[in-house]
Amino acid sequence: MSLKLHLANLGDTKLFTAHGAGHVMVNGERHERSIVVLAEEVRSDWDAAGFDMLGENHFAYFLAFKPDVLLLGTGELQRFPHPRLYRALTDAGIGVECMTTPAACRTYNILVAEGRRVVAAILF
Repeated sequence: MSLKLHLANLGDTKLFTAHGAGHVMVNGERHERSIVVLAEEVRSDWDAAGFDMLGENHFAYFLAFKPDVLLLGTGELQRFPHPRLYRALTDAGIGVECMTTPAACRTYNILVAEGRRVVAAILF
């Protein structure tokens, strides 16, 4: 089952438009592997193969984007990586929030609509 998300039109802003088992959709485009979503682009160069494979380098990847907050979508279950893995982000004043993928999609859309600098990292 896929759930469609509705939000006011924000022009070219990248928004989650649906999510379901094993996929998310951003502006109508389906993604079935780990992705990073920013207001201005969707990136597939984040090489996180899954939650259990996360390392410090996977979180350091986000430093260059300078977001206010990183939303980590961990799939159907909410999971929490060890804080040492994302210490570089918190040291830089970047919040890290871990949540289920559906919650990350909804939260991202709300924060982007508010004009916040947010990055969503979705794991599969």
